[in-house]
This record gives sequence, structure tokens and C-alpha cells, in this order.
Amino acid sequence: MKRFVNLKSYMVMSTVAALFVGLIVLYGTRFVEQAIIWALATFIISLVVVATLDLSFKPDDQDPNKPRLR
Repeated sequence: MKRFVNLKSYMVMSTVAALFVGLIVLYGTRFVEQAIIWALATFIISLVVVATLDLSFKPDDQDPNKPRLR
């Protein structure tokens, strides 16, 4: 169950990135359809990248009160 602790934060980060890109494209081109497409693509790509980066970490299960080098 610990794997899904950060799911909400990943969704929020991806949503913020998608809204940012969508607004930039909307103001640049004035085409709503193109802005929606770019926003959805950004949401999916950023969600996949963030989740992949999270999977590349190994959680540190060592006791924080014990020294590492022993």
C-alpha cells in the first residue's frame, strides 16, 4: 500500500504541467482543440515520467538512528 502514497501529488503535478502547457498553446495559437490535445499529451507524458522516476528509487529501510558506515 505504500506505493500509492504519492499518487495524489503525482496527479497534481501532472495537472499543473498540463494546464500550464494548455494555456501557453491556447494563448499562442487561439485554437482550443489544439490546446486540449497538447494539455492531455503533457498530462500523460509527465505522469509517466514522474511515475518512472519514482520506480527508479529504492526506499531506504535503514534505521535513521544508526550510522551508515559501520
